[in-house]
Amino acid sequence: MSNKKTNDKKNQVAFPKETYMKWFESMMLQRRFEEKAGQLYNRQKIRGFCHLYIGQEASASGAVSALRPNDNWITAYRDHGQPLALGTSPNAIMAELMAKSTGVSKGKGGSMHLFDKEKNFFGGHGIVGGQVPLGAGIAFADKYLGNDNVTICYMGDGAVRQGALHEAFNMAMLWKLPVIFVIENNGYAMGTAVGRSSNVTELYTLGESYDMPSEEVDAMAVENVHNAVSRAAERARAGEGPSLLEFKTYRYRGHSMSDPAKYRTKDEVEHYKDLDSIEQVRATILKNNFATEAELQAIEDKIMEVVEASVEFAENSPYPDPSEVYKDVYVQTDYPYIME
Repeated sequence: MSNKKTNDKKNQVAFPKETYMKWFESMMLQRRFEEKAGQLYNRQKIRGFCHLYIGQEASASGAVSALRPNDNWITAYRDHGQPLALGTSPNAIMAELMAKSTGVSKGKGGSMHLFDKEKNFFGGHGIVGGQVPLGAGIAFADKYLGNDNVTICYMGDGAVRQGALHEAFNMAMLWKLPVIFVIENNGYAMGTAVGRSSNVTELYTLGESYDMPSEEVDAMAVENVHNAVSRAAERARAGEGPSLLEFKTYRYRGHSMSDPAKYRTKDEVEHYKDLDSIEQVRATILKNNFATEAELQAIEDKIMEVVEASVEFAENSPYPDPSEVYKDVYVQTDYPYIME
């Protein structure tokens, strides 16, 4: 596939009612969960760093519907959306945000280091760009084992200036690794606009240096995300190697909870809210009579119950015992070539 920009929504494949309903529920869960997380952070129930995904939900939900349960996921520190879309327990995620022992990382990782082995979710990484070579390594393992699993590796637009990214791209293409690299370009690396920190503003073209199939995707439409990831996964499973997808998306909140986002105008934010991925799906559902307003409201009400229950679960969970600081530092393995 040649490098190109794509916007599939005008010519998208037909998706059934069930898919749109799953997308709506998945994205709404991410939205309401993170809105609650923001409130809890302001109440100092959640401490440390907290990077919200609000506005970018289609990037996770569209990829989940395009991939298989055995495929692997890895991302940066804006990492609440993917595990929620994959089906990780909201209770375990909320408990992790509150640093409780019942958290998905036992209360040791916090917002930036969520992991879920059962969902093949490899994190949540706080080092900018650090997950990119790890994603290539996970894909290498699957190729070595001879299965047809695919790894999807997310990064922010700021991570593309890291040298490790280019090393990983080169190795991935050289060895034709089954990995999908995704740049979630929300326009700002922390508070710096892409055009102020990169000579290349069409980030998908970075794949050209490695002859990597690359495309720009309007990721405010979940259909586009699904289709682009489906194409990339098909190539990877066929042994054709990696792809680079630039998801053009937008976050409505600041870089983190400590960022007032004064570098953006209100008009800019409102423009993207008019393109909101959840509202696009809602409109499609209503237009096609897949559900009524009342039925969608019932789904939202149910999601709020799930979110409130996760808060109660986290509040009532204990903090880790201090002795836990010495555990999980190393992992015991049965591989014969590793000395004990």
